[in-house]
Amino acid sequence: MLQKIQAVKGMNDLLPEESGRWEWFEDTVRDVARQYGYRLVRAPVVEPTNLFVRSIGEVTDIVEKEMYSFEDSLNGDKLTLRPELTAGIIRSAIEHSWLHAGPQRVWAMGPVFRHERPQKGRYRQFYQFDVEALGFEGPDVDAEQIVMLARIWKRLGLTDVELEINSIGDAAERRVHREKLIAHFEAHADVLDEDARRRLHSNPLRILDTKNPAMQSMVEAAPKLLDVLGEASLAHFDGLKRLLNEAGLGFRINPRLVRGLDYYNRTVFEWVTPIDGRTLTITGGGRYDGLFEQLGGKPTPGVGFGMGIERVMLKLAEVAAAMPVHAPDAYVAHLDAPAFANEVAERLRDAGKAVVSHAGGGSFKSQMKKADASGARWAIIIGEAERDSRSVTLKPLREEGQQQLISIDQLADAL
Repeated sequence: MLQKIQAVKGMNDLLPEESGRWEWFEDTVRDVARQYGYRLVRAPVVEPTNLFVRSIGEVTDIVEKEMYSFEDSLNGDKLTLRPELTAGIIRSAIEHSWLHAGPQRVWAMGPVFRHERPQKGRYRQFYQFDVEALGFEGPDVDAEQIVMLARIWKRLGLTDVELEINSIGDAAERRVHREKLIAHFEAHADVLDEDARRRLHSNPLRILDTKNPAMQSMVEAAPKLLDVLGEASLAHFDGLKRLLNEAGLGFRINPRLVRGLDYYNRTVFEWVTPIDGRTLTITGGGRYDGLFEQLGGKPTPGVGFGMGIERVMLKLAEVAAAMPVHAPDAYVAHLDAPAFANEVAERLRDAGKAVVSHAGGGSFKSQMKKADASGARWAIIIGEAERDSRSVTLKPLREEGQQQLISIDQLADAL
């Protein structure tokens, strides 16, 4: 026998019985994005490797360990499956000059790839919902996106989601903080693990994000970036806090929050929630005012976030959030009347109804079992008598009521 082929490790199938919750989620976030004036943009899954080296940062876990990179066998180009969505969107904005008419609000959704250790809610191919506001300088748009996320949680029925915010300042402030961090970590060199020692002089800010329990108390005592912020960065952060307070949103300032991508500045934020006994981040984002220049564009401010959809799905399943079942309005059961059954189904679809027309033969008894299993509200039954009179028997499946014979000309109105 031929060996059974299975999916690549860490890359999962979305099965039909799981798709209803995904469709509901996607419909929800699309609708909220539209309410806030954000428009869809799509960038390729494959981008030049250098795009992510320059944007994310060479001394990051993503670039050092997690990217799926390869050489094009035709021309030798170094290419990478995108590990996140923001860099590709900025590349597109620069390449096609789509900010010439002024600032833009955009959103995207799709697969991203990271060669991580697969675990529950974290896969090597996973999906993100991504929102970007390009060309806006003030904290008002930072707050807008956080408020937008609060609306999404409300629409999804999630109540135990908490907001953490921080400011990581601008480049000059981070340089001052960097020297203080290095001095602190060097004074505690005996506590540093291998990753921390490797990053001590190349990217000490990343050490603050360590998950190593043995380093936690030392990291907690490290100098805080908030203490070295200049007037402009403090004003931006104060403006964000004021706007969130005025919007009635609670938040916690987390001075260790730095995010895992080097392009951030000033505002950074995460929404966290308990999932399967652990507190996990389901959305993270922030401001990246220098990214356009890093990628060869003109100085342009930006702010955005990425949401890990698989983790949101885990949370929704855990809290059993209300989810509309994507069931048909009607199931057409018939004996030896495929043409008439199809005509009836098409008429109802013309009227905007979702209809499944039975295929594959079988008795009325077996067809009615399938009609009930489909979740349809109504069974439309067509036998020889119905076909000859151009009518159907309409039978309710989800509520009390009598079945009735009805002309196909009146069927859509009856439903």
